[in-house]
Amino acid sequence: MSDIDVIYRQANPPESPLANWRGFKQETVVLQRGSVHSPGGRPLTCDIIFERDVEVTLRDGTVIYTDVYRPVTDDRVPALMAWSPYGKQGGFWQLDVFPDRAGVPAQAVSGLQKWEAPDPAYWCEHGYAIVNPDARGSFESGGDVQVFSSQEGRDGADVIEWIAEQDWSSGKVGMAGNSWLAVTQWLIAAQRPPHLTAIAPWEGLTDVYRDLVAMGGIPDPVFTEGILQNNYGRNKIEDVIAMITKRPLFDEYWATKVIDVSKIDIPVYVVASYTNALHTRGTLAAYAKLDPDKTWLRIHNSMEWPDFYEHQDDLRRFYDHVLKGAKNGWEETPRVRMAILDPGHEDVLDVAQPSFPPPGVVSTAFYLRCDDHTISRSEPTDAASTSYDAEGGRAVFEADLGDLTLAGPMRLRLWVQADGHDEMDLFVGVQKVAADGSVLVPEFMPKLPSPGARGQLRVSHRKTDDRLSTDLVPHHTHDEVQPLSEGEIVAVDIEIWPMAMRWHRGEKLRIVVSGQELQVPIVPGLPPRPTNNAGRHIIHSGPQRPSFLMAPVLPTAEHG
Repeated sequence: MSDIDVIYRQANPPESPLANWRGFKQETVVLQRGSVHSPGGRPLTCDIIFERDVEVTLRDGTVIYTDVYRPVTDDRVPALMAWSPYGKQGGFWQLDVFPDRAGVPAQAVSGLQKWEAPDPAYWCEHGYAIVNPDARGSFESGGDVQVFSSQEGRDGADVIEWIAEQDWSSGKVGMAGNSWLAVTQWLIAAQRPPHLTAIAPWEGLTDVYRDLVAMGGIPDPVFTEGILQNNYGRNKIEDVIAMITKRPLFDEYWATKVIDVSKIDIPVYVVASYTNALHTRGTLAAYAKLDPDKTWLRIHNSMEWPDFYEHQDDLRRFYDHVLKGAKNGWEETPRVRMAILDPGHEDVLDVAQPSFPPPGVVSTAFYLRCDDHTISRSEPTDAASTSYDAEGGRAVFEADLGDLTLAGPMRLRLWVQADGHDEMDLFVGVQKVAADGSVLVPEFMPKLPSPGARGQLRVSHRKTDDRLSTDLVPHHTHDEVQPLSEGEIVAVDIEIWPMAMRWHRGEKLRIVVSGQELQVPIVPGLPPRPTNNAGRHIIHSGPQRPSFLMAPVLPTAEHG
């Protein structure tokens, strides 16, 4: 990006009270078995060597600092690295920020773990070292904080090789962690450092423009600002909010933030869900580009943080196999284990499939009828339209379509018109309605339900690339603005991220179209993202302008 003028802002200092910084201190101590390191936390089950603020020099001479936790042994051990700028100790982001600790009980972890990272108490007990760097620019590490750039990939690759050189290291290195710590696994593995043996990205986006700052072409400064504000360091941080304001269309800058996961040639254990507004799309898009002979996918039915700690044993089976050479049966693990959501009933977990979406799905059109707000499998014969207030209303379509399971991404084709404005921000969702009329939604985290599979699009960004689009997934170029003219009716294709959900006879498939977000904020207290809506939104249906949901129907025999 040497020829791109990247905007940076000053990072907040580590001394800020919200940073929860524990200071800089280079030391090596033994954490005693039985000791407790957080209120109500899990006591250590073994002694752990803790090397604090260890200096690592990157290829460009920048010095960063890492913490190392390792078992007390003379044996060389494999390591798991968790790469992020959130703080190797302390940091703003803590489970206590979220209702009910986001479903992670205090006693489930020791408190030694960095945010979204493996718990050293668990992994050291089982013969692994945990390496927690403060990424470039964060806290006392030198340089400026990068936001999902190739620089992070190169930096992480350097630390992987540094780990392999340590006298305690077996030379086998893996990675683990959620969110930012998953995104950087894609970035670092794409660099192909020789000693990176495997990765386990637990829900990580792969396209900063389409997954984070401007999903569907609608900028989202609100959530991203929370991320930037709560990164701490001595220098600067890449200001992607200023960059989306300066460069609102997808261009060469944003292209540098699309991760080429096809370069990854090592074993990968991918974990995804259907309810994560940031990561569902990117994680499953990445999975589709990986070598199927080296990849395992598990799609769960909850939220990434509790799932990560609840499935430590499963992750260890993977790493025991690929880092320690254990003959533990991991190679017999199904290539895909997927959940099928069934709100109002019991979700089905770990349905074995050879791939995702399952190979047996059939792309099926479900047509919207604007005259009576229903859905059918047959095209409507009469033209109709419906409208709603662009700033607070919504249109709802629903029908009982019998026993039905959808499994995969979806495309919503709408014929739309703006009355009183030249723009439309559309937010759409696919949901389930019980026989009594109540909406049945999966739970994203305790006290925070998910409205189901969703998508969104700024209509002026409706242009797609047919070469990269499929029947179920439109690829929007986001490289030009096409404002609406007065009275103009246009067709738009809205990408709805993947989901697997079951409907029973008597329940209704529901499609919601709105000018406002359908999900409450991920972080309590965040305001909704700003939209560019005014007047009324009009939706059309009929033989000349068919509006429909193209969805992947899974035959009953393959439900699990």
